[in-house]
Amino acid sequence: MDFKKKFIYALILLVFCNFISSIVIATDLDSIYVWSNSSTPITETSSKIQENEDNFLGITSGSATLMDQKTGQILYEYNSHEQLRPASVTKIMTVLLIMEALDNNVISLDDNVPCSENASKMGGSQIWLDTTETLTVNEMLKAICVVSANDCCMAMAEYLSGSEELFVEQMNKRAKELGMNDTCFKNCHGIDADGHLTSSYDIALMSRELITKHPQITNYTTIWMDSLRNRRIRIS
Repeated sequence: MDFKKKFIYALILLVFCNFISSIVIATDLDSIYVWSNSSTPITETSSKIQENEDNFLGITSGSATLMDQKTGQILYEYNSHEQLRPASVTKIMTVLLIMEALDNNVISLDDNVPCSENASKMGGSQIWLDTTETLTVNEMLKAICVVSANDCCMAMAEYLSGSEELFVEQMNKRAKELGMNDTCFKNCHGIDADGHLTSSYDIALMSRELITKHPQITNYTTIWMDSLRNRRIRIS
C-alpha cells in the first residue's frame, strides 16, 4: 500500500464533519509511534503507552483514541470512554449498516430509494431531497459521505427498516455486537438529541469495522468533488 492510501485510510473519519472528539485509525504500522510535543517521533512499547495517563499530545478535544486498523490495538487514548455527542459521526454506523445490507444482498447499489415527507424535512446538512424523486443507493451513499446529507440518511433508514425507529434499533443492536458500550443512538443522522451519545473509543470500533470489512467505502469517502442530479457536490 502506497503512502497516499495509508494517509487516506488513517484520516478516513475526517470526511464526516463536526467531530466532537479526535479519532484516528492507524494502518500498516510496523512500529508503534507516539508523538510528543517535539517534532521527532518517539517509538515506545504499547504497555508504556497504556500506562501514560498524561495528555502529552496536548489534545484540546474532549476525547481521543488512536487505534491500529489491523489489530484493533489501542496505541493512544485520552478520555477515550467519555460519552459525548457524536454529531455527524453518527453516520458511520448508518453507512456501516448500508454496506452490510449491500454485502448480504438485501439491497443493491442500483435500487431506487424514495424520499418520504419525513426525510424531505430533515434540515441541517442535506441535498434537499424531494418527495417526487428517487435516488439510487449508490447516489445516496455519495450524498451521505460527501455532503453528510441528513435527508439521505433518513431515506435510507426508512428504506432498509421501514422506519427510522426500527433502523435506530438496528444501530444500537450492532453497536452492542461491536462492544460499543458507551453508545446510545437516538437517530440515524446525528442531529443533537437527549441521550444520543458515544465515545471516541466506540467511534474507533465502528470505524475499524467499516474500513476493514467494507474497504469499498473508500470509493465514496475519498471523493473530493462529483456531481449528483446534474449538480456539483463537494466536501466543504
